[in-house]
Amino acid sequence: MPMRMAYRQQLDQFAHDLIILCDLTKDTMTKATDALVNTSLASAEAALSNAEQLEEVRLRCEVQAVELLALETPVARDLRQVVSSIYIVEDFSRMGALGMHVASAARRRHPDPVVPEDLQGFVRELGRLVTNMSDKIREVLITPDADIALALSSDDDAVDDLHHHIMGLLTIREWPYSTREAVDMALLSRFYERYADHTVNVAARVVYLSSGLQPEEYIRKRKQEEIEADVERRWVELEKQFRSGKNPLD
Repeated sequence: MPMRMAYRQQLDQFAHDLIILCDLTKDTMTKATDALVNTSLASAEAALSNAEQLEEVRLRCEVQAVELLALETPVARDLRQVVSSIYIVEDFSRMGALGMHVASAARRRHPDPVVPEDLQGFVRELGRLVTNMSDKIREVLITPDADIALALSSDDDAVDDLHHHIMGLLTIREWPYSTREAVDMALLSRFYERYADHTVNVAARVVYLSSGLQPEEYIRKRKQEEIEADVERRWVELEKQFRSGKNPLD
């Protein structure tokens, strides 16, 4: 097999393993959320059973990254892909660990519920939000798109708002539950909030991969392009008016 073809296949395998990690972290958090809201020991165990596969894929990615950097000396976009992927692997690893923390809490308290019944709606919503974020991350990993990746920040804001609301509930004088339940709820909310933060980190890496720019630089570039496009549109309109003999000031 020609060396260049083997190199390209190795890059493609690396990218495929990132998709596997994304799917595993989403599956872990989805099952962990089910364990919380349905007091399901089976779901908690299923989430925790992903640990071995997550570690296996993470280690495989590390080996691939070292081989690509040391033996192939990639440049330009290929180099961005490898470097970005190294950071993405680390974020997925932490996301998987956060899902494990949630599942562990459900297993530790079983058969008692971790979350009081009238607060379970908050957990369901946190689970829904981070699951949707995982789906969007998967999409941009398959087809890198800086604009879609940047849009994840608004989803992260929704998670942050809900996290802050929950923390506010935990500190009111009339908190009707035990201190243990307050601590559990604070930790769980934090786990979801950090999971969302890591998806934003992955999105930032995708922006760099697809554009060669950091998110802040890309946003500035897009705004400048929009300004220039608007100026160009105005000049075209003025030119049309002059050619038609119409006074643009009328």
